[in-house]
Amino acid sequence: MTTRRSVDAVLFDWGGTLTPWHSLDLVAQWYPYAQVYDPVHAAGLAQRLFDAEESIWRRQRESGGAEGTGNLARVFEIAGVDVGSWQHAEAMSAYLEAWDPHTYTDPDVVPLLEALRADGIKVGVLSNTMWPREHHEAVFARDGVLHLIDGAVYTSETAAGKPHAAAFRAAMTAVGVDDPARVVFVGDRPWDDVHGAQLVGMRAILVPHSEIPEHQQVPVDVVPDAVVQRLGEVLDVVRRWNSGD
Repeated sequence: MTTRRSVDAVLFDWGGTLTPWHSLDLVAQWYPYAQVYDPVHAAGLAQRLFDAEESIWRRQRESGGAEGTGNLARVFEIAGVDVGSWQHAEAMSAYLEAWDPHTYTDPDVVPLLEALRADGIKVGVLSNTMWPREHHEAVFARDGVLHLIDGAVYTSETAAGKPHAAAFRAAMTAVGVDDPARVVFVGDRPWDDVHGAQLVGMRAILVPHSEIPEHQQVPVDVVPDAVVQRLGEVLDVVRRWNSGD
């Protein structure tokens, strides 16, 4: 008797999951942008950009993801930046370059995704992010991952973000599956990832290594369906579930 496969797709969070968590001074991460855009008032501009970004994330958390994460255009609008200026274009390059060292994909990712796809399982990404799709895709292409992703949802393009059900359903649509019970979500955040996935009927695997700042945490009583200490272990969990164990 052949055991019917129970997992058709595995969806992954990005920051803190597909790419390892880095604890950073997020005001300082805006400084390269500010130094190019307005070198005389760089420190103040970096703080305004961070404050604008954080105000959007705060509303996103308070709304349970219904308000969405917005995008960088909204950050610049709140901070009073002229995005039509030549300074903005050059400053954006400096901003993204400053993030490069913190975006490298976990070494387990390529062999894991190759093995999942070899097993006939779709692979997707759902990321709460303000960054544009093209930058995420450039990062994945740089690390030899882009061709292994069947579909991706970046909440810079959507009305809702995790943990809202609409974000998870959009990710299912992106990889061409319609039964959440046959989807697994892998992420590092109990509220955004585990809680959100389980609310729509997915199984959730927690990667518990991110040092999430206290102000970003949302208390939630949730138990993941599995916990892994490294991404490569996801394959064993999924294969065990597909074997009926």
